[in-house]
Parts: sequence; C-alpha cells; structure tokens
Amino acid sequence: MPLSTPSLRAPLATISMVALTALTALTAFSTSATAATQRVTITVHNLAAANGIAFAPLHFGFHSGVFDAFDLGGVATAPIISVAEGGSGAAWQPAFAAADPTASRGTVGGLLLPGASATLTLDIDPALNPFFTFASMVVPSNDFFIGNDSPTRYRVFDAAGSLLIGQIDQQARQIWDAGSEVFDPAAAAFVGNNGLRTAQNSVVAFNFAELAAFNGLTTGAGYTFTSGLTAASDVYRIEFSATPVPEPGTWALFGAGLAAVAGLARRRRRG
Repeated sequence: MPLSTPSLRAPLATISMVALTALTALTAFSTSATAATQRVTITVHNLAAANGIAFAPLHFGFHSGVFDAFDLGGVATAPIISVAEGGSGAAWQPAFAAADPTASRGTVGGLLLPGASATLTLDIDPALNPFFTFASMVVPSNDFFIGNDSPTRYRVFDAAGSLLIGQIDQQARQIWDAGSEVFDPAAAAFVGNNGLRTAQNSVVAFNFAELAAFNGLTTGAGYTFTSGLTAASDVYRIEFSATPVPEPGTWALFGAGLAAVAGLARRRRRG
C-alpha cells in the first residue's frame, strides 16, 4: 500500500528540526569562537646569512599593553639587561609578570643559529592580551638585543579576536645596544671571556655596525663569525597563526545534533 504524504511529514519534520539544531550550534560556535580563546602558533626564524649573528631564546608575552621593558635613550634596567647580556631573561620574565599578572608569557627556542627556526603553540585570550612584546639577545655581543621599546607597538589581535598582523620582521638597523656593558669582543658572551666584562653605564641606542668587530672570531657554536650586515639586512622574523579553541559545550551540542540526524536517517532507511 503506498505511503501517504502525512505519514512522511512527521519524521521529515523531526529530522529537519534536529539538523537545524546542529546548524545553529555550529553557527554559534563560529560566531562566539572569534572572540574566544585563540590557539596561537609562534614561529621564529633567524634570517641572518650563514656564519652571521645568532639569537638567544626569544622571550615574549601577550599582554594588555602595560609592560615597558626599556626606552630608547633611557638607562637600561635589570629586566632588559638580563636579556641583553646573557639571554636568560632571569629578571625580564618576573618583571613582566609583576607588571601584568594576567599576561601569557614564555620563551621560544634555544640558541637560534643562522637559517634556523623554532616554534611554540599556546592558548591566548585575545580580549585580555591583544599586545605582543618580545626580546632576544644578539649573539655574539656584549649587550645587543632585539625587542620593542613601546608596549603597544605590536597589537596582534583586534577586539573580535582576529589576527591583525601575521608577522613581525626585524632588520639590522633595529638591533639595540643596551649600553650596560662596554663593547669588547674579548669579554663578550659566547665568543670571549664574559667574566672580563665591564659596566658601561650608558643608555639604550640602536647599534649594529660594531658587530663587524667580531669578524674572524670563533663562536661558541664553532663557526667563524662574519657579520655581513647592512642597515637593511633582514635578521629575524616572528610569525603568528591562530585558530579558535572550541568550547566543550558547543562541541557537545553540535555532536549530539549530528548524531541525532544520523540516527533518524538510519531508522528511516530501515523502514
């Protein structure tokens, strides 16, 4: 006996409602996730030529825009000195935490040789911590480093949680001299005897030209150093990629809706 139209209407309506529920859950996920926690992958690249400068681990933090590590023309303080003179960041990280307790901080990589890269992934609240601050020692040197002197120089996320910038590039002209240690290749970290270092008591300034004084010296990594830098030489890149971190409840609702649709479809085929 042929099925009548009314007998099909109820199950089809039920399937449609469940499918609509699943679609609504997916839409809610897509809408809310843009402002929710982001899973961010940071990739750093040493762009210097072979046998050129290396970099100590990159110290970084996503923050609200309040941690000011140093200033052009200002006297370097303990936080940035801990990065510039040895790369450890032993004072930089605690100072960052004290200035902005809700910041998401970390380090990327170890000693980054020319041509090398390193990656780290972490979860960020973009509404709370839209800004990015970083610092890394230039190796070899007495107290050279890269970093941003304004805490709001790099805003990575907009108000909706979307990436505003995909990468940060650094050129040789952006290498800083902390002014905290006298320039002396014989007393420089990773190439000389760092125990011979002498306090300089100067101010933070741009300086890359003096790195040529290390030419011909054997680095701690075993290669003969050649600066080869001009002001426009690309030396470092920080790349960002981000994907929303789904909320468990949203996934559960979406999954339940799909499961219900599949179950009803199977029962309909058997009937």
